Amino acid sequence: MTSDLQHIWGDEPMPLMPYTPAVKAGDWVFLSGQLATDFKTGITPEGGGGDCNPYLENHLELQSKIILDNLTTTLEAAGCDISTDVVRIWQWFVSEYPTMEEFAAGNTWPRITITPYLRTRNHYIKPPRPASTGMGVRELLVADSLIEVDVLAIAGGGSVGYEVPEGVPSPLAGYSPAIRRGDWIFCAGEIPVDWVGDWGQEWRMGERSGLAPEARVNEYLWYDSPIERQTDYTLAKLEKIAAAAGASSLQNCVKATVYLSSPNDFAGMERVWRQWFPENPPARVVIPYMGLGGKGSRIEIAMKLLADDASVSKETIETSDAVQPPWHEPQAVKAGDYVFFSTVTTADERGMLPPEVQRNPGFPHYGLPPQMEMEYILKNISAICEAAGTSVENICKRQCYHADFADFQISINEWARHFPGGRPASTTMRIGGPLQVPGAHVILELTAYAPSA
Repeated sequence: MTSDLQHIWGDEPMPLMPYTPAVKAGDWVFLSGQLATDFKTGITPEGGGGDCNPYLENHLELQSKIILDNLTTTLEAAGCDISTDVVRIWQWFVSEYPTMEEFAAGNTWPRITITPYLRTRNHYIKPPRPASTGMGVRELLVADSLIEVDVLAIAGGGSVGYEVPEGVPSPLAGYSPAIRRGDWIFCAGEIPVDWVGDWGQEWRMGERSGLAPEARVNEYLWYDSPIERQTDYTLAKLEKIAAAAGASSLQNCVKATVYLSSPNDFAGMERVWRQWFPENPPARVVIPYMGLGGKGSRIEIAMKLLADDASVSKETIETSDAVQPPWHEPQAVKAGDYVFFSTVTTADERGMLPPEVQRNPGFPHYGLPPQMEMEYILKNISAICEAAGTSVENICKRQCYHADFADFQISINEWARHFPGGRPASTTMRIGGPLQVPGAHVILELTAYAPSA
């Protein structure tokens, strides 16, 4: 383990799951997802877990306050201030919608409002607020959870927030479309909407959505592809936002996260991605079944980029000792002291489930597929870490997306076995399935520490 990688424990409740509340690597601080629980009684009474009048208290607001209090405490233990040092924030909101049938049809609308959370957030985090991602997910690990929040902070303050450039729709939730801290630009998740839609236009009310005109297809003709239109429009938005913050091209992108309606949209997204990044694509993680905050959206994209005048450069990490991704992304990208992995899941080079993680049909009751998958994943991760000049023990953060929580305990036990000392910060959620690799149970999004000196 690298000597200046620190595992941080504050006064937050002791988790049941094998992770560390925060990991400090250099001046970056990676926090685990926080839930409104004491890990003894489920959701705490202060979070609405006990008896309370539902007409006087909003449960999302109550849970949000507990979570933000805990994040404040953990950040202080790491030497950071929640109001000035957070550069990236993720919010995971539980919703039973869309149904899996709706996801398959490209409908990502979760049918919830996040305003009670935003009211609470604004008391803790002041402008320029961090770049943000908010997603609807199926389930979190504590019963009755409505929200989980995790953040990335950089110690020392000094963030510069950027508004959207002229001609780009401005978001409504009060976050910064882009935050710059030193060499790095953190872009919020962007969706293909104009933040107006057909609101107030009686002749269109209820027929369409909030999609920007450029992201729509003509519904009266049998041409065009909604996901390709939306992917292209979203990348064009991000390019303008990144340029305003100091990155003149999306070729400066080190890591992208793509949230999709379902695997049905993967191939269309991939075609557009290859056009934007014909060579040296960034690290990329693709996650399906995400509830998005703009009706009609099938995709959200978030990015980390280097500024044009950055003192560090990006390096593609490749090794023949790990599986080559079957899609247009490298195994990982290193920039400065950090390694950003592309989609970590159980896939061979054809995008199929490898035989070694499957039960032998002749012995259907032998073997634990979630354990075999995690062993396979960690073998590949280890090889990529070695190629990047680091080790598995220096993984700082994981976000873990399960198709089914029935696999969670077996999977996390195998994960923890590879971290006998300090464990990475972690956030875990259930999104549903099947994933883009039929038969796979989990997708991981990982960051590791690999200091150059």
